[in-house]
Amino acid sequence: MGRSTGGRPTLARVAELAGVSVSTASLAFSGAGPITPETRDRVLAAAAELGYSGPNPLGRQLRSGRSGIVGVVIGDQPGRAFRDPVSVQVLDGLMTVLGEQGLGVLLVPGSDRFPASGDDARAAAVDDASPRVTPVDPLVESAAMDVAVLVWGVLSDDPHLAALQRRGVPVVVGEGHAVADAPLVRIDDRAGTAEAVRHLRDLGHTRIAEITLPLGRDERSGPIDAARLAQADRTPARNRLDGVRDVVEPVLSWETPASLVEHGRDAAVEILGQWVPASERPTAVFAHSDLLAAGAVIAARELGMRVPEDVSIVGFDGIDMPWLSPDVLTSVHQPLTEKGAALGRAVLGLLAEEEPLVTTLPVRLVPGTTTGPAPDLG
Repeated sequence: MGRSTGGRPTLARVAELAGVSVSTASLAFSGAGPITPETRDRVLAAAAELGYSGPNPLGRQLRSGRSGIVGVVIGDQPGRAFRDPVSVQVLDGLMTVLGEQGLGVLLVPGSDRFPASGDDARAAAVDDASPRVTPVDPLVESAAMDVAVLVWGVLSDDPHLAALQRRGVPVVVGEGHAVADAPLVRIDDRAGTAEAVRHLRDLGHTRIAEITLPLGRDERSGPIDAARLAQADRTPARNRLDGVRDVVEPVLSWETPASLVEHGRDAAVEILGQWVPASERPTAVFAHSDLLAAGAVIAARELGMRVPEDVSIVGFDGIDMPWLSPDVLTSVHQPLTEKGAALGRAVLGLLAEEEPLVTTLPVRLVPGTTTGPAPDLG
């Protein structure tokens, strides 16, 4: 073969050099359709000789009617989401699967710009009699995407989901309410939570407190009463609330604005504070995330309490926290990277027009050094 000269290499020139039609040359790059391995090798060799890297992506997208982009709604501002190893590991698994298929990812930030829900939201409305419009991230309304992944699920009357459905963008749901015709990837966190609380109960703890993930769209910090409990709308929080109550009624539940160490510390200071008589103080704390639990460990240290001799602390997630040394957190481990990979496979299933499936991943309790027998307080 002699090298063709002049101008930018094109698929037509590759086809001519390989001695095939343009359509056959295109099949060699798409990986689909009736083409023999020998013909594909001949086309790819011609492309290498000409320095041709493949069909123009934009042209391919226009022909297929797809953008090659998957929107990933992370439910938070990126700066805060990327401080959470849980989010990072889930996104790593998701983006690995999508990247292997040549799909791009558009990160859509989250819900902290939304107004509060419930009574507070209605009170904030200028005119309760008029229809209320909830802001939606502009990317959800207009950005090109073939599928959207709602990583942390959906809320009741979720504006992101509604906007995507109006546009006809198929969705994959992670840990949320089931959505018609949408794959769902979830973990068995209710059972895992119940196992963790039984572990505390088996160690003799009867005064068990709880530090929770946010229950709804609004961010608040404070004790949870029955009315607030009934409003719980975020699926991970709802499942873990139920898992605790499958075993015991907590002596106190404290809601946090986000899964961050500082929020866990602030909550534990309130729960374990010196103003609480020792005879009434919780002897164990179950936190809805490892970062919240780590904050509780730090608070206990600051208050002069020993972990686990004075208070036992359990988290949820199973993330690596060497900076918490010498403590090794007792935690419910979930398969974070595999959860992200399962979300990615669900995206590929939608693109292939497969039947949407529900995938439930197991969790397991891994004891560490932060739990021990309940103290004898006389």
